[in-house]
Amino acid sequence: MVSVKVLPGKLQGTIQIPPSKSHTLRSILFAFLAKGKSRIENPLPSPDTMAMIDATRHLGAKIDMEEGALIIDGVSGRPHPAEDVIQCGNSGQVLRFVGAISALSESYTVLTGDPSIRHNRPVLPLIDGLTQLGAFATSTRLDGYAPLLIKGPIRGGKAKIAGFDSQPISGLLMLGAFHALELEVTNPGEQPWVALTLDWFKRLNIPYENHHFERYKMKGGAKIDGFHYRVPGDLSSAAFSLAAAVLSGSELILENIDLQDVQGDKKIIPTLESMGALFEMDGTRLHVKKSAHLKGITIDVNDFIDALPILAVIGCFAEGTTEIVNAKIARNKESDRIACIAKELKKMGANIEEKPDGLLIRKSRLQGVGDLEAHHDHRLAMALIVAAMNAEGESVIHGVRCIAKSYPSFFEDFVNIGAKIS
Repeated sequence: MVSVKVLPGKLQGTIQIPPSKSHTLRSILFAFLAKGKSRIENPLPSPDTMAMIDATRHLGAKIDMEEGALIIDGVSGRPHPAEDVIQCGNSGQVLRFVGAISALSESYTVLTGDPSIRHNRPVLPLIDGLTQLGAFATSTRLDGYAPLLIKGPIRGGKAKIAGFDSQPISGLLMLGAFHALELEVTNPGEQPWVALTLDWFKRLNIPYENHHFERYKMKGGAKIDGFHYRVPGDLSSAAFSLAAAVLSGSELILENIDLQDVQGDKKIIPTLESMGALFEMDGTRLHVKKSAHLKGITIDVNDFIDALPILAVIGCFAEGTTEIVNAKIARNKESDRIACIAKELKKMGANIEEKPDGLLIRKSRLQGVGDLEAHHDHRLAMALIVAAMNAEGESVIHGVRCIAKSYPSFFEDFVNIGAKIS
């Protein structure tokens, strides 16, 4: 287990935001489904990326890794029979996206992953959707979790699934790019992440109909040509350096920020502004300015659900009360993020109350402690480090190796701007 010691302090300088994990994984998947060669530049070098590379290789992709780029020779929308069991690692996107696409094959595909994938990342909506469309899909332990066993082909038609998690929706729509189907979604949540998939459809000229994120119609028969793509910065990861600067009263410049990108987590910026933070945007550079005291607000976090752990930390330093609502899906991420962030911040003295679908946080005086746990969750680990950077005294956070999942250069980047992490 890797642990770090963290002391409070000011930050200064410039930090380069890492490439987007969500765009990286989608670009690999679509390049795998394309005809001919694609070149993907600036992919995120993470375990999830390697899981997607390995998964698509098992299904027939030929992938060469160069310095800062991937060269992918695709299968023209016709996945090969799986060479082996597909290990999804800790990636829900690999599980749901590749699981859906494997229904294009008439052979059996088995997908599994780490304990979080097998016990905390439900796939029942994906199983339901595939089954309604005529594929064979089941959880091998009949509990709605991986390992999954899937066999196509689908017959198409209509399917209706629960929409609390965006990934099964995106996966089924990706399947629909190649085989006509209609999808109805009840209680659609995490809509910006579905919008990210639809944005890829636009980029690749894949026709679709979207009716308020509740009904979709896919025409099938997509023909994707090889493409050239450069992965933009990850606005989910940017939230941690933004928060670290704002809470410590530091000025910081963030580079590789594209607010025109469809990523939903860019909402962290106007949310912090509404709490009193000050930013200036210059092209793709975001300047975090020194600001007055933050004030607590109510935050509907469903559109940027990955920000919940760091928003909980921010709430501890905001005047009055901060309430995070519409966050139930956060319980089924790499950890139960609602319960776990509440548990760890309480160790530091936070006045935080767990709700069924969110958190209630009152301004608190955080104290450094020596037994903070990351719960195998990269976003929880980074949020706790930011909390420790603004607490009184030294903190120790255990199990931080998981940060490499989305931000492999986190420690180097933060030390370079003055963070006291060892």
